[in-house]
Amino acid sequence: MALSRTWLSRPRGAAGGGESTRLLPQASRLVELPYSSSSDDDDLDLPAAEQDPAAWCPVPPKPGTFSQCVRYLAFLWNLLFLLLGLLALAVGVWGLLAKGSLGGERLAPLGSDPMLLFVLVGLGASAVSLAGCLGALRSSPCLLRFFVGAVLAFAGLELLGVLLLLAARHRLRDALRDALLLCLLRYQEEPDLRFLVDEVQRNLRCCGLSSYRDWENNPYFNCSAPGVQACSVPASCCLDPWQNGTVANAQCAFGALRLGDVAASTVVHLGGCVAQLSAWFRGQAGGIVAGAAVLVLVEAAGVLMALKMLGDIVPIVARD
Repeated sequence: MALSRTWLSRPRGAAGGGESTRLLPQASRLVELPYSSSSDDDDLDLPAAEQDPAAWCPVPPKPGTFSQCVRYLAFLWNLLFLLLGLLALAVGVWGLLAKGSLGGERLAPLGSDPMLLFVLVGLGASAVSLAGCLGALRSSPCLLRFFVGAVLAFAGLELLGVLLLLAARHRLRDALRDALLLCLLRYQEEPDLRFLVDEVQRNLRCCGLSSYRDWENNPYFNCSAPGVQACSVPASCCLDPWQNGTVANAQCAFGALRLGDVAASTVVHLGGCVAQLSAWFRGQAGGIVAGAAVLVLVEAAGVLMALKMLGDIVPIVARD
């Protein structure tokens, strides 16, 4: 402003007045220029993240010893069930391929094939256990949440199944009878069902559903059948299925349906397997409950380990 007053006080001519007029805005602009700050002021204006690199690049805390033990234990835990699931899947697929159940002509009875249960259980256990393994190994919140959700879904299905069994416990005998009737009708067609029926009849010393004459419903054992097994029952119904105590006698029950009850009682078991199997299930109720409790504990242990790892991972992700 001093420069501006000096030019205004000096008398000039027309040209001088024009020069002063032209310099006035220049002087005003020079005065109004912002004051340049010093280097100290520049340092004060910098963000805190630029002054301290640790503020924008935090070093995640090292997990504690307990957290690392939980992580490795969860990995080994899920690895064990992954191997078991793959084993069940391999057994199921091998069984289906060996029997030709995956062929076009065998697709209809595939739903009743016991090997299908191995395939489904193996697939489910392998998928969930693989997610748990990778989630523990890579500390992935997404995979760990999927593992927890899948295990909780399985636990919900198990609880629903138990509730349905309790609600329909009076109909279990009829359901068991229908299952055994299916096995009886398809005795020759399914090797797995034949093995299951033979084991039940041999160990429980029974034959058929209600009596040994239930085998007349089988198209191969019916008396009108053209084969050599007509009017017969399986060898597992025999009182003594062994010849000379060492060799299995597959023909010990041939013609048993042609005999009367008294004569047949000297060859085969007359009682059915439904009552015997129901009594066996009642006797094994404690073992079934213990097995269910162990399964629940296994699932709970897996979920708790996954939740512990999630609790260690999520705060670090939030700080980042």
